[in-house]
Amino acid sequence: MPQMSCESPSILIAAALLMGASAPALSQNAQEPPSGEADQARTIADLQRQIDELKAIMVALQAAQGSAAPAPEPTNLATAPMAQSAAPVLPASTIQPIQQPPLQLAAAPPPRKAWYEKLRLRGYTQMRFNQIVSGDAEAPAGISRLRSVHDSAINAGSNFSFRRMRLVLQGDLSDHVSVYFQPDFAAAVSNQSVGERREGTVSLRDMYADVFPTGDKSFRIRLGQSKVPYGWENLQSSSNRLALDRTDAINTAAPGERDLGIVAYYTPPRVQAIWDRLSGNGQKLFGSYGAFGLGVFNGQGLNRTEVDNDVMTVALATWPFELDGLGLNGQVFEIGGAIMRNTIRPEVRTGGVSPVGFKDNRVAVHAVLYPQPFGVQAEWNWGTGPEFVPATGQIEERPIDGGYVQLMGKIDQSPIGPFYPFARWQYYRGGFKAAVNAPRLETEEIELGFEFQIDPALELTATYGWASRKEADERRVGQAEGQILRIQAQWNY
Repeated sequence: MPQMSCESPSILIAAALLMGASAPALSQNAQEPPSGEADQARTIADLQRQIDELKAIMVALQAAQGSAAPAPEPTNLATAPMAQSAAPVLPASTIQPIQQPPLQLAAAPPPRKAWYEKLRLRGYTQMRFNQIVSGDAEAPAGISRLRSVHDSAINAGSNFSFRRMRLVLQGDLSDHVSVYFQPDFAAAVSNQSVGERREGTVSLRDMYADVFPTGDKSFRIRLGQSKVPYGWENLQSSSNRLALDRTDAINTAAPGERDLGIVAYYTPPRVQAIWDRLSGNGQKLFGSYGAFGLGVFNGQGLNRTEVDNDVMTVALATWPFELDGLGLNGQVFEIGGAIMRNTIRPEVRTGGVSPVGFKDNRVAVHAVLYPQPFGVQAEWNWGTGPEFVPATGQIEERPIDGGYVQLMGKIDQSPIGPFYPFARWQYYRGGFKAAVNAPRLETEEIELGFEFQIDPALELTATYGWASRKEADERRVGQAEGQILRIQAQWNY
């Protein structure tokens, strides 16, 4: 503390000069006859008080400087011996007390956080068992087989597989910037030199920075590769969703759910308070997204190179309503919708992408009654998208239509612990732009399932479904039907 070091000696010198200045006066008054004993006692008391004040100032200064020197022992002038020749001291009115200067303490800068104090690592892994119990597991060339565009391990020869193996690195870099990075180690690469598929490769899922211009996290601007805000279940994390896969009708709008671009989200504090309460109650929400979202993306799809100068624009709005006033204490009903406008060039079988772009426009609505203990979730969307037409042998713009309805429960207390039963019906008619030549999908499926939360770190989900699907290959026709048993273990870390 430089100021303290410079001012302390000056104060001590001033005190010494004051005492020295008193000495001549004492000497002059030495020839005067002494006052009465009462006057002398008052003078001694006044001088004792000022000496005590001076010593208190010296002790405070030494403490501020970190001095190890012991404070002087207090002196009591009333009991100290006085020489017979000592003259009476100056009256107290002639001695001015020394003013203590204000202590100025420099504020220490806050310590800088290490990187491991800013960022945290988490993740989850999903291991699945898929079995086609009955139906069209195999079919002759040109005829559809029972397959899913969401899980390639649903086939005639598959048993166990890793569906997802995610690691998430995230944290606040400052009060105005946070980062989110998520790769997937369970991706697959096809079209190898000998035609054999390769598992366990790494694929980028998310890499974005959230910017909070006002420092208020209710408003954020997201830069990078992130989820496209279209469809409630598209935004919901696969680690949090009840059904093992997303539905064809909603997910075909943004296969892989992500793209590269910029999106702004805003969540009013009253909405965030409702979502925080639901999350604390164990409800399965759709993630850290806003009640309102507006984004601009490349539009070509996840991890695909942009091939035209058009962009995809997407807008989302959703709002939860508390139903306490209707006698449904604690229950929440959420409703909203989304809109997408895009132009896309699908990959073609002859190589590369289509030389022309096709309209890829949709509108969707959603509604969720959070289960307490029973609830319902539904979405539907309509629009226009690219689709291969066998009659013409070309990709054309065709209408799309589809959605789903899901009934679900939330049982917190049972002999086997917390569990979530659910039943879902889905329907879709339209093209699948993420596959070669944008083949037409025709999907109808009913699925029953249970999710058991054995431990916060371990979840087990079992489903049984009755499916009627057209395979995502324009060279195969007809509907494949069958029944599918699926079991998934998910561990969180």
